[in-house]
Order: sequence, then C-alpha cells, then structure tokens
Amino acid sequence: MSLQDRLDALKADFEGGKRAFKPSPEVLDIMHRATAELIASGQALNASKAGDKAPEFTLKDPDGRLISSADLLAKGPLVVSFYRGVWCPYCNLELQALQAALPQIEARGAQVVALSPQTASNSRKSQRENGLDFPILSDEKSRVAAAFGLRFSLPDYLVVLYKGFKNDLPTFNDDPAWVLPMPARYVIGTDGIIAYAEVNPDYTQRPDPAELLPVLDKLRMRGAQQN
Repeated sequence: MSLQDRLDALKADFEGGKRAFKPSPEVLDIMHRATAELIASGQALNASKAGDKAPEFTLKDPDGRLISSADLLAKGPLVVSFYRGVWCPYCNLELQALQAALPQIEARGAQVVALSPQTASNSRKSQRENGLDFPILSDEKSRVAAAFGLRFSLPDYLVVLYKGFKNDLPTFNDDPAWVLPMPARYVIGTDGIIAYAEVNPDYTQRPDPAELLPVLDKLRMRGAQQN
C-alpha cells in the first residue's frame, strides 16, 4: 500500500467517525475551510522550489547535539522532511514511510532528516513511536520553515478548534505563536541546490518516498561524471 493510500484510509476513517475522536460535520467544515484557505493563499507556490539554493540550517537533535545541513551535505545528498508534530497522525505515517525507504535512500549515498517545531522531548517521542533511525531536529519557532517559505499562522477559528482537541501547540512547540510548517519534502544536492521539492498545503496529501529514488539516482550519476 502506498503512503497516499494509507493517508486516504486514515482520512476516511477519521471523517467517517471510525476513530476514537468522532468529528461533527461542523468540525469537519472548519478543518476543510482552513485547508482550502491555505491552498487559496498561494503560499505553497512561493516556497523554495527545485533549482533554488537551499537555506542552510543548524539545529539540535533530541539529545541537544547541533547538526548542520552543511556537515550533512559534505557526506552526500540530503532528504529533508518538514512535518507538523508527533500529534499529527498523517505526519507519523509519512515518517514511517520514510523509515521504510531509508535503506534505499542510504544505498544511494543520501541521508534523511526531519524537521518540526516541536520540543526535544516530543521529537524523541516521534523517533520512539515511529521506530526511526534518522534524526528529528527541533526547528525552534519554525525559523527554518520560514526560510523555506513554509511557515504559516493558524487562523483564529482553527486555533479555537485545536484548543478543543487539546492540541496545545504552544506547549508542544514551546512557542506562544500558533504557527506550523506546511508539510514539505526536499532533496538537496551536495552543491546546496534543491533537486526536488514537494510542498502541499493539504496536510492529508503526501508524496510517496519512492519518488525520491530517481532524483537521488540522477544526483549520484552526476557526481560520478564529475569525478
């Protein structure tokens, strides 16, 4: 089953009231409205894209170690996934799919990192609950997401809904602002140029990690030709 098939099944179960939380039609309308407005804003179209120079970053892993994109790119291409947080089941399915594809990604000389605005303890929870062998980095106040053009503020009506869900983002992220990154996935070449970009303001839509493999193959072939 592809990642999107799993996401579609999750969405159908949630909206069909088959999960622990059974949303009312009014709740679903609010959630759909927020997604539609973010799509209509056009922000995703202005985010970093293939051919752009990737913003550099240095962030902490859950153990407080500083990890820089420059150091990672010195070893090979880099797959960067921006996700909302451990509280988001769609994000967790994506992380699991990336983990399943990790051997194929690493066989092509690349590494994977995931960035979220959440605190170190929540990043550890993400790694533990999803069985991840790649690092989760804490993007405090979504600064790196902002550099990529991904950070957005939740509308007031969605903040009210999230509070009702007990999705207390200021606590999850240790940040009073109600901001999140649009889910996004990038492949950055060793030259720092983005070779692949997928940004979707609809958090229920995510590309399959298999899409990364041809991109990584091309980067490896280009590197071999240059050596």
